[in-house]
Amino acid sequence: MSRKTVEEQQVNTEDQQQANGAENASAEPLVPVETSNVPQEEYDRLKAERDMLVDRFARLQAEFENYRKREARERAEFRDFATASAVEQFLPVLDNFQLALKSTGSAEQLRTGVELIVRQMEEALRALNVQPVETVGMEFNPHVHEALETVERPDLPDHQVFEEVRRGYRMKERLLRPALVRVVSNPQQKEA
Repeated sequence: MSRKTVEEQQVNTEDQQQANGAENASAEPLVPVETSNVPQEEYDRLKAERDMLVDRFARLQAEFENYRKREARERAEFRDFATASAVEQFLPVLDNFQLALKSTGSAEQLRTGVELIVRQMEEALRALNVQPVETVGMEFNPHVHEALETVERPDLPDHQVFEEVRRGYRMKERLLRPALVRVVSNPQQKEA
């Protein structure tokens, strides 16, 4: 064999040994131990202790993974339960809308029925702690109101909400939807 081929084989053999060493390193960390200076009993005791700690670590990892999965499942179940509870409040409202659509009464009777359904819907929202945002007569507040337009009105105070276009809602302190409003612009008050 040529000298070059022998060197290539030695390099390939060293690469294979390093690769095998890397595979072994992932399975069990290699710690250089001078076994000639350490008694066999001490070596066996340390190895058993290491094996016990590795096993304990693997169990803790598995327990944590199970906890994470269980917690995610419980959170999803709670969300489903809360959603079902909210939907139950609106099923009678839906029933009444379906009855109203089947109704053959006059326009006035239909209007009265829809007003009753609206009250029923508002009651369902109140049961869920959803409250309407106050608008008409209040000073414009960009945190809870969304201005559709400003209208010049000398008879009303500047920046006052005078018309609600779409009702806004909040749940406790959380704003669910801002109220869409028309706001007064009073040029006489701006000059003063």
